[in-house]
Amino acid sequence: MRFTGDLWRRAREGDGHARARLIEMHMPLARSLAVQYRHAREPLDDLCQVANLGLVKAVDRYDPARGIAFTSFAVPTILGELKRHFRDRTWTIHVSRGTQEAIARVEKVSEEMRAQLGRYPSVGEVADATGMSVEEVTEARLAEGASRLASLDAPVATRDEAADGGLADLLGRDDEGLHRVEDAVWIEQLAGSLTPRQREVLRLRFVEDLVQREIAERVGLSQMHVSRILRDTLAQLADAA
Repeated sequence: MRFTGDLWRRAREGDGHARARLIEMHMPLARSLAVQYRHAREPLDDLCQVANLGLVKAVDRYDPARGIAFTSFAVPTILGELKRHFRDRTWTIHVSRGTQEAIARVEKVSEEMRAQLGRYPSVGEVADATGMSVEEVTEARLAEGASRLASLDAPVATRDEAADGGLADLLGRDDEGLHRVEDAVWIEQLAGSLTPRQREVLRLRFVEDLVQREIAERVGLSQMHVSRILRDTLAQLADAA
């Protein structure tokens, strides 16, 4: 304690070596907070750098004379830096902070449940585990696509063929999926009458272009159940059209 107190005194007096030592001593704390976000798509090394930036700010702003433990002061500062990073840099469109937090929560619980169950959990199971409603979980999963920004250099492959070239190689070509645009717009206009599960299954089928087996794995249902949902939903939409 006396050693640490001396470091803080020297750092406050402008001793750069003492400041650097304090930062180094508390880097494990910053890393432990960054690890809490390891389920996100950001590389852990990048998250650690962001957390370390928050740590540096905490060291520079901390005043031992206030009688508050440094960790109690530093944790909110570091977490704030991490949340600001996600809010400002990792979203392709603006999404509210509450929605971002809901997405992170749903993703984290979904991954944990998938490891436990050996399959992707259903919307209802995630809702029970998180204390959220089925609608909130579904909306979080739908909004999650806003965090995806594909690189033009990313390899492109089909389900049957290996990657051959990048996304940029496809620019300027005829899009074979354009014929689905009209169907997607039609479905969106009529989707207000559907349940969250029906909307999610339709999104996976017609927006992400997944086959029924992949949809079943994603939503935690049998392939037969997915087939029935698609059939009944499309019939319902046809009646409403």
